[in-house]
Amino acid sequence: MTSIHHTRDERRSPVTTPAMLAVCIAVALFPNTLRAANEAQEENIVVEGTADNITDSQDQDYSVKTTTTGTKLLLVPRDIPQSVSVISQQRMADQELNTIGQVLDNTTGVSASRIDTSRTNFYSRGFFISNFAYEDMPTFLDNRWNFGDTAGDTAIYDKIEVVRGAAGLMSGTGNPSAYVNMVRKHADSKAFKGSASATYGSWDKQRYVLDLQAPLTESGDVRGRVITGYQDNDSWVERNHNRKKFIYGVVDADVTDSTTLSVGYDYQESEEDSPTWGGFPSMFSDGSKTHFRRGFNTAADWTYSNKDSTKIFANLTQRFDNGWEAKINTMHAEINFDSKLMYVDGYPDKATGLYDASLFQGAWGGWNRGERKQDAVDAFVRGGYDLLGRQHELMLGGSYSRQRNNYDNSFPVNSNYGLMDVGSIYDYNGKLADPTWSDFALYQRDVIRQKSLYAATRLSLADPLHLILGARYTEWSAKYNLERKPDEIRTSKFDDVTPYAGLIYDIDDTWSVYTSYTSIFQPSGQRDVNSNFIDPTTGKSYEAGVKGDWFNTRLTASLSVFRIEQDNVAVSTGTTIPGSGGQTAYKSVDGTVSKGIEFELNGALTDNWQLTFGGSRYIAEDEDGNAVNPGQPRTSLKLFTRYQLPMLPELTVGGGARWQNKTWQDIDNGPNGVKQITQDGYTVVDLFTRYQVTKNFAVQGNLNNVFDEEYYDYLGTYGVYGAPRNFSVSASYSF
Repeated sequence: MTSIHHTRDERRSPVTTPAMLAVCIAVALFPNTLRAANEAQEENIVVEGTADNITDSQDQDYSVKTTTTGTKLLLVPRDIPQSVSVISQQRMADQELNTIGQVLDNTTGVSASRIDTSRTNFYSRGFFISNFAYEDMPTFLDNRWNFGDTAGDTAIYDKIEVVRGAAGLMSGTGNPSAYVNMVRKHADSKAFKGSASATYGSWDKQRYVLDLQAPLTESGDVRGRVITGYQDNDSWVERNHNRKKFIYGVVDADVTDSTTLSVGYDYQESEEDSPTWGGFPSMFSDGSKTHFRRGFNTAADWTYSNKDSTKIFANLTQRFDNGWEAKINTMHAEINFDSKLMYVDGYPDKATGLYDASLFQGAWGGWNRGERKQDAVDAFVRGGYDLLGRQHELMLGGSYSRQRNNYDNSFPVNSNYGLMDVGSIYDYNGKLADPTWSDFALYQRDVIRQKSLYAATRLSLADPLHLILGARYTEWSAKYNLERKPDEIRTSKFDDVTPYAGLIYDIDDTWSVYTSYTSIFQPSGQRDVNSNFIDPTTGKSYEAGVKGDWFNTRLTASLSVFRIEQDNVAVSTGTTIPGSGGQTAYKSVDGTVSKGIEFELNGALTDNWQLTFGGSRYIAEDEDGNAVNPGQPRTSLKLFTRYQLPMLPELTVGGGARWQNKTWQDIDNGPNGVKQITQDGYTVVDLFTRYQVTKNFAVQGNLNNVFDEEYYDYLGTYGVYGAPRNFSVSASYSF
């Protein structure tokens, strides 16, 4: 039998008992502190601003040795026949990437669409990214509602993995954009250690993070870890204020020499005052383009957006003498939002700044509350086997998830359907009276179930040639009501088999070429004019490329070409669903094609020099040759690097740049017809430096948007500006 090489990083995922677990872990850490302190003193080493002590130069690498993302088989990146980016803990620390959204914004081939101060959608290869997973436990996202998935704090994650293209073998629903997997930190130290950091930055940003871990038994077979943090900051947007706090606790136990159990708890909470709902008007009523100061805020002073999320998780790993292993992962998640918001609709007069109330232009309010509950379990086995004199690998598994979504709605009560007069947009300052609100009523409820069976094998056809074959059967069903009609219940049910095939040929010890194919099956959260779910998007995804690997995977490179063909793609009809309160109706279109090329170089050029450099170029069009999502850049380049000075090893310097080409969006400007708003290509440059004052104490400075580039982060009937120049200074201490 062929053994699979396991690392401690594989000991992931978790179940727990209630929220008290994290507190219990923290209490349990300290009785072991004195005993472990002597051991920790012997292990003191240089810290490079991460939560974990750095033992050698490889711990500072931007690359990772192995990953299971894409196939659930433990492989080096070179052996995965798809485009994969893994953002390491060190990279996140260097760039101060404190949210999942900030990580994606700096990931090759991914672009952002910041709808307002609260919501950011991400796209890859021209399509919306809806596949987010927590240690391969996927969540179904509906971009109509804001649960803050991309705002999650990265302090609790060891790395974030992004597979570009369709990943139906992993997620069941093969969205052809990307699959984003968050891998949590675990209690992997048998000695007491920890770190504390404090950050101050632009707009009075204050951030504090504490990370502690220790053995909970004398042998160290049971270990605990707690990570907690708090952040408070204003924004470049006037009157906009944010607060968040989080606590994460995990216990990792070596039950036997071959059995590992992990249980954990994750709670995050955020509050935002005066958030925008959309942005400022992008055009005047005469069709000309507006230009407001970057800090202009269209929100009223009484608006807010609050969210909280709780995740309880567990996994059990059993390793066998023949090299096989079995894993069971479970997760229960509850996420809530409470948002009292206001947006300004329409195009003001250029001379006066006034809206035409007779055309129902002005301010509209909405008070929405939502709850998303998810229960999921995933179980699989993997290992090696002999066939025809060669050694191969096999993975078999199944999963089940149930996601329940509930949304309640209230709206302003007056004689004009909730329309409020903001006066001249030039004089607007948020001083708008809080209206009288209707009683809350059920707006939408749905229950989404997904059942899957999957398998994959890696066949060694010859010493330089490997074939990965796999398939996933998915049954997807939904039960839901019509908007604001709780008694009109409908159901949808779809099933599909998603095949997967990838061929890898090793040219030599450094280079390999690959090709892969998978089908697309993506149920949509969008509905047609009759409020029925749009049929799932289907299609095919092809990819081919070349990959390089140097210095035992410390430096990797990839170059790929891809083609994506889709039918039943949901596009807006420009009309609303009757009785839905303004919900947009969608329709399906066939013949959508995205094709392009991507590259990435990532890792250690030398022991002192780390670099990530990637780029993407694609064209996405429907069957009539119209651009799909033209508000997203067709060409983008992203670079970030760090260099530790040999003559002064305590000092590290670095920086990076993000460039994208021109984007555009066609807008219906009423009597003036369709107008086009554009954003020229632009570059944002960032810098950072870190100085290791002592073995345990380091300071770091980050300067973002060095040249204060002004640009749109969103194009549409309203506009949203990107962040201007800003800085942060942080200090970290490890022990």
